[in-house]
Amino acid sequence: MLPKWHVLFGAILALIIWIAAPNTSILYILLFFFSSFLIDFDHYICAVLNTKKYSLGEAFEYHKEMDALDLKRRKKGIKEKGDFHLFHTIEFHILVGILGLYWVGFFYIFLGMMFHSLTDIYSLIYSSEVYRREFLLVNWIYGKIKNNN
Repeated sequence: MLPKWHVLFGAILALIIWIAAPNTSILYILLFFFSSFLIDFDHYICAVLNTKKYSLGEAFEYHKEMDALDLKRRKKGIKEKGDFHLFHTIEFHILVGILGLYWVGFFYIFLGMMFHSLTDIYSLIYSSEVYRREFLLVNWIYGKIKNNN
């Protein structure tokens, strides 16, 4: 899902939370909103690591090219994982969720990340691209070890 949609949907749900629970601190509402799309910072990190360019525009271009390459491969029946996105893994979500037990702000960050991930999963299922995402850090590490032996 494109970042603009995460921003829009995150803003809508943040507004709904604010209306439904008006006593909720604006800080927590903002943490929810920003985490609903800033989780995608790992996409930017991948682009920088692969292109050695720090421009946000270059990062968008990199992902556009990777999407086009994946489409060509998929037409040939080849389904490969895309870049690894640490912030999208279940383990990272669990870590932030546990931190939420110690500071309620992390709980709102966790909720924003979960909302983001659910919209990503919906988008991946809708476009038949679930195979592209690695959801478990453990699987990614195992794959790296397996490929190096």
